[in-house]
Amino acid sequence: MKRFLIIGGGAAGMLSSVYAARNGMEVHLFEQNEKLGKKLFITGKGRCNFTNGCATEELFESFITNPRFLYSAVYGYTNYDVIDFFETAGVKTKMERGGRMFPLSDHSSDIIRALEQQMKKAGVKIHLGSRVKRLLVEKEEDGNARITGIQLENGEKIQGDQVLVATGGNSYQSTGSTGDGYRMAKEGGHTVTDLQPSLVPMVTAEEYIPRLQGLSLKNVTLSLYDGKKCVYEDFGEMMFTHFGITGPLVLSASAKVGKLLKKKYLTARIDLKPALTAEQLDARLLREFEEGKNKQFKNVAGSLFPAKLLPVMLDLGGIAPGKKVHEITREERAGFIEKTKAFPFTVTGLRGFQEAIITKGGVQVKEVDPKTMESKKTKGLYFAGEVLDLDGVTGGFNLQIAWSTGMLAGRSAGAHVRDRQIRMINE
Repeated sequence: MKRFLIIGGGAAGMLSSVYAARNGMEVHLFEQNEKLGKKLFITGKGRCNFTNGCATEELFESFITNPRFLYSAVYGYTNYDVIDFFETAGVKTKMERGGRMFPLSDHSSDIIRALEQQMKKAGVKIHLGSRVKRLLVEKEEDGNARITGIQLENGEKIQGDQVLVATGGNSYQSTGSTGDGYRMAKEGGHTVTDLQPSLVPMVTAEEYIPRLQGLSLKNVTLSLYDGKKCVYEDFGEMMFTHFGITGPLVLSASAKVGKLLKKKYLTARIDLKPALTAEQLDARLLREFEEGKNKQFKNVAGSLFPAKLLPVMLDLGGIAPGKKVHEITREERAGFIEKTKAFPFTVTGLRGFQEAIITKGGVQVKEVDPKTMESKKTKGLYFAGEVLDLDGVTGGFNLQIAWSTGMLAGRSAGAHVRDRQIRMINE
């Protein structure tokens, strides 16, 4: 029986181990943490948004980097295959806003437990607290490199016919994502592209943003501009922090404009009332004015915004809080409406890897076979998941990348072994 060694007990590594073992391989999975799925456990605030329920072809619209590379992997193991895997394993699931799929229990532990059960059922040998130090690579007679195994941190060398690197990226380093996979990839002759945090909060410049710390906005439109060019726009939820902004809208934006932010600042605008045009908003204000001519402006405008936001809006509009409604000029009203439809601030950068959900960048996909996930540089070496230069927006898309590439690597390794055995028998 041929031996398949998997480095990393996250989403990609665990699922890959199941399919490799089902294909008749002796599978050993090495995880440096004391338990499997440590990052999975905290995904989706502990609820685990494990994939997206959109049409499979729509997945590619949410993959940011190298989506074409994923065609074989995703169509070979779709989001519906993932849902079926967990449903069959006893996990009841549900769909929420934006197609986000969760376990019905809202417990990420159900996803991890299902994977562990399937691993044990398939005969996968799990090695916890086992950090891999390096890959063992040899040159064959034809000059090509071949993987022969791994060496653990304690010096032990373990022989293997195939090795999968599924170590994750640099994000959430407390979960064990220490970037080891990138070093190993280089040992296998691979190029690692520029790495940066992604799906991460943003830092802002203005002093009034920290005043809004903790304020969550729902049903707003966030737009980011490079000069006059809009580089990102979407509708949803976001939140202000002591350093800037976060929330689903912001995290997805970071995946699309992160590289741009390394070079320059971006102008941001929030449409606080996207359901109303400027004219409709003006008409609403005028009705409020008519009903309360002698009221202070802050009391009338207070119906439009959360209490925490109103003082900032008044400051930006240049209107004294105590000013009477009947004293408000047409220009002041127009300026206030403008700030409501385009609340302004400046984005200066991203937070670090410690707060990032994923890593943008990784093993260059041109050096990996998209039909198998096997290295084009080193025979028997495979890659899956976040260690590759692949990423997507929020909504379960990054875990789908992990499932699809992990399954393909495990299945391909098993098929490769079977093909070799058949050839040997025929010879």
